[in-house]
Formats: sequence, C-alpha cells, structure tokens
Amino acid sequence: MGTRLRNGPAGLHRAYIRMFMGGHAMSRHAPADQVVRISLGRLHEGQVRAYAALRESRFKALRCGRRFGKSELAKSWIMQGLVQGEACAWIAPQHMTSAEVFHDLRDRLGPLLQAHSRADSVMRLATCERLDLWSLENPIAGSGRGYARVVIDEAAYTKRGDSHSIGSMQSLWETAIKSTLYDQGGQALVRSNAADQDPGNFFYAICTDPRHGFQEFHATTKDNPCLPKREPGETKEAWHQRRQANLQALKDNNDPLVHAHEYLAEFVDWSGQAFFSCDKLLEDGQPIPVPAPCDTVFAVIDTASTTGTDNDATAVTFFSINRLSPTRPLCILDWDIVQIEGALLEAWLLRVFTRLDELARQCRARYGSIGACIEDKNSGAILLQQALRRRLPARKIESRLTALGKDERALSVSGYIHQGLVKYTEPAFNKIADYKRTSRNHLLDHVERFRIGDKRSHREDDLLDTFCNGIAMALGNSEGF
Repeated sequence: MGTRLRNGPAGLHRAYIRMFMGGHAMSRHAPADQVVRISLGRLHEGQVRAYAALRESRFKALRCGRRFGKSELAKSWIMQGLVQGEACAWIAPQHMTSAEVFHDLRDRLGPLLQAHSRADSVMRLATCERLDLWSLENPIAGSGRGYARVVIDEAAYTKRGDSHSIGSMQSLWETAIKSTLYDQGGQALVRSNAADQDPGNFFYAICTDPRHGFQEFHATTKDNPCLPKREPGETKEAWHQRRQANLQALKDNNDPLVHAHEYLAEFVDWSGQAFFSCDKLLEDGQPIPVPAPCDTVFAVIDTASTTGTDNDATAVTFFSINRLSPTRPLCILDWDIVQIEGALLEAWLLRVFTRLDELARQCRARYGSIGACIEDKNSGAILLQQALRRRLPARKIESRLTALGKDERALSVSGYIHQGLVKYTEPAFNKIADYKRTSRNHLLDHVERFRIGDKRSHREDDLLDTFCNGIAMALGNSEGF
C-alpha cells in the first residue's frame, strides 16, 4: 500500500490511496489494482492561512470565532495523518460531542476503513493505523497509547485548574495526553472558540503563556470568506452587500461582550458581569401581561439525578410562543421547583400537564399545549416513560443541546435575549415560592446569578437549565442552536 499526498495547504484537498491486490499492504513500487480517492476537504483562504501559520509548530492552538471552520480544518488535519499511516486521536470534553465527528470521519474515510466501532470509539484503517476517539470524562484519556497526531476539541470548555488539580485539562495534558506524543515526536492541535480570562482555563493558558510551548493562530468569524453561502444567480456585488449586512447583524443582535467572545474570539473578562440582563427580559422595566392569544404553550423540565434535601431539584418552566408577535415571540408564563422523592414524581408530572392545560386556556393558545420537553437522563428517563404510558405529550430534548455545558448553552441563547425576543410575564416575575426553606423568586435568582466561567460548581441552576433549553428550542433551529 502506498500513499500519494501533496504537501502544503493544497495537499489537504485530496489524497490518493493506492489499494493493492487482496487488500494487503505491498511495496510502494508495486502495481496498483485500483486507486481510491479520499477527499480531505477543500480549505477556504482563512483555513489555508491557519494551516500555513501552524504547520511547522509541534503544539498548535487554533482560536477562531463561530463558523470560521476550525472543526473542518481539524478533521482535515487528522485525516491527513491517517492516510499517511499515522496513529491519531480525537479528544473531546464529552463522549457525546465526538459523535458527529465519528460519523463524519467514518463516511469520508469509508474506502480505507477495515473496522470501526462507535461503542469502542475506534476506527481501524487499511493504512495499518487507527483513530481513537477519547472523552475527557475519562481521567486517563489516551494513557498508554502512542500517537503522531492528537486533536483536542472545544478546549475552552474543559475542566479548569492547574497541573496539580485532579481532573483538570491542564493536568490531563501534562500527565496523560502529552506523553502519548513522546515516542513519535507527535503533534497536537488544540481548537476552540475563546475562553474567559482565567489562567486556570487550559485554552486561555496555552494561548497567552509561552511557557506551554503552543503556537497560536487567531481568526474571527469574518475571516471565513465563504459565509454566507452565495445563492444561485446572486451577483458578487449583491452577495458582498448581504455578507456585510449579516456581519453587522451579528454585532447589533448580540451583547458586545458576547459578540467579542463568540465571533471575534477574544478573551473576555466576565468577572462581576450578570450575564443575563433582567432589563432585556422586561418592557419599560416591567413584566408584560399574560399574552393572549398565542400559538401554543409548552414546558421544559430539568430533573434531579437523585432525591433528598441536599441534592438537585426537579424544575419546570412554562413558555408561550407567538410567531405573529415580532417583539414578544417567546414569553415565560410560570415556573416551579421542587425536591421530592422519586415515588412522587409521577403525581408531580400530572400537575405539570394540568398547569399546561390551564395556561393554554388562559393564553387562548391556537394550537393548545404541545406538552413537555424533558432531558433523557437521570430521573428524566422515568418521567418520559411515565408520560408515554399515560399517553401524555412529552419528548426528550435533543442530545446535541444537552451535551453542551451550561456556559455554551447560555452563550447560544444570549442573542435572543439581547434582541428582546424573550419576556417575563407578570405571574412568572412576581411569583414567590418556598424551596430549601427559602422564599423568593427562584427563577430570577437562578438566571440573574449566572456568571460565565463561575467556578462554584455547587451553584443552584436547575431553573437556569430549563430557561436556556426552552429559549434554544423555541427560537433556535431544529437542534436548538
């Protein structure tokens, strides 16, 4: 088996893999039975600049704004190693976040695959090498293996801490991942959007502290010259005007700090900043009356992993959608938070659906209640089964949304709030309830106390999860973005 691969940025476009008789590897000079073409993807100008800037560096940090194409560049880079017969690894913060990468690489590497297993997160190739997909939930990710290339995905959203903090990304890099590159003098490509200004954040540290030995390439969303995609028959001038309008909309429709963080990929100092402005959720400083009529009402439920007075709560937030209202398309109608034993969850779920019916009548919902959205884990799986058995309209929340961390989910919905598309109603804003022997508006408390990069893992945020998930599903695309 031989490999013909051009070097340089253009070499990432296509590799020609010579497949020999019987599928066995033979001399590079043996006659080819057939030639299989493997596309590594065509890079746009911004990606070519990134590839060229980082090519000679062993440890590479790719810091780019949303939609630049850093994921595609990383996949092309790892595929280049695989077709050259190099052992490679892809490391992601969570097992679920690597699922799309696994399926995409499996499809693109199809002619070269000898075996693959999503359960074991491994691909074996005809080049006699393999691709391992690791989760950082595994404290010894990659330990004992040897790699020529490693990609660390979404590094800004990994666990914080220095090299002495157990389970931190810095510790995993120093004690497990870096050693896998020793035998072959391997390379690492660390890709992510920007992190906050915290030395304990691995991505911030490697981009700003030369002692870590990383070469950084920084690009913004604007540096992708292919977006938005040019429409059929659209002139270059018309496309350019639309592109400029879209870039301006990104700036106008997002909080300045969010725009700098998400699209300019700048390191932002979030300390002391209330991420969700209450003023944006009100009109003239006041909550709005309950909307009537509206299109429909729905609920989002976040469930506890265990039960008991010191454990997570089970929370629900109720929403209404009105597509005919450009200024109030999504309203928060009500909320509830409880801490109950598992045996009582079914009775609580029935009260949620009773409340949905009441709100549908109160809001004169044209399509009534469309039911509840529940995360399919912890006791949420039990609630979904109970709803199915009772033929109640409930569905699980898309796994691509629930796989995101709290910071990522908050960032993904911040633009809708900044534009004033989400409003508190009077009942939700003025409600006071008892929870953990404290009387207050727990929805406002959870939402307004949220801070990006908050190191306090014990913070109460169950209603924040329902808040962010509901906004994402109602105003985002089919996958909640």
